[in-house]
Amino acid sequence: MSIGHTLLGLLESGPRHGYDLKRAFDEKFGHDRPLHYGQVYSTMSRLLKNGLVVVDGIEAGGGPERKRYAITEAGITDVAQWLTTPEKPEPYLQSTLYTKVVLALLTGRGAAELLDTQRAEHLRLMRELTRRKKDGDLADQLICDHALFHLEADLRWLELTAARLDRLAEEISR
Repeated sequence: MSIGHTLLGLLESGPRHGYDLKRAFDEKFGHDRPLHYGQVYSTMSRLLKNGLVVVDGIEAGGGPERKRYAITEAGITDVAQWLTTPEKPEPYLQSTLYTKVVLALLTGRGAAELLDTQRAEHLRLMRELTRRKKDGDLADQLICDHALFHLEADLRWLELTAARLDRLAEEISR
């Protein structure tokens, strides 16, 4: 996820302080990985340097001064371009799990047990996400669906690999 583009998108509705941007980000996108304040301010500093935001005002408070940021026309254009650019699909051709299976076979360890343990972990996470989805709002349901679909694909791969372990062991031992 591009944090900079996300913060710019949040600024399109109007100027905000860094604290407000962090809170909005965490509410909409950061359920599992909230932003650190340092990330917000370093990103805003970069966006300011690149002319994508301006400081719209500075307020004195009980602590440090609070800068209010506003998006520029260049920032709006940048967000629009980012939104219309398709994301590159991740083909996962360098899978850690595949590497573990091959190494288990090469070293005489239990590749089938490794796959069983991984399957159990995937199923555990799927149950957790299904509970979260059931109790969540639409945004949470959609993000859980995305994760669940990926986990289902992984499970299909685990089953297929388990069915082909003998053949894989033969091929890699040559």
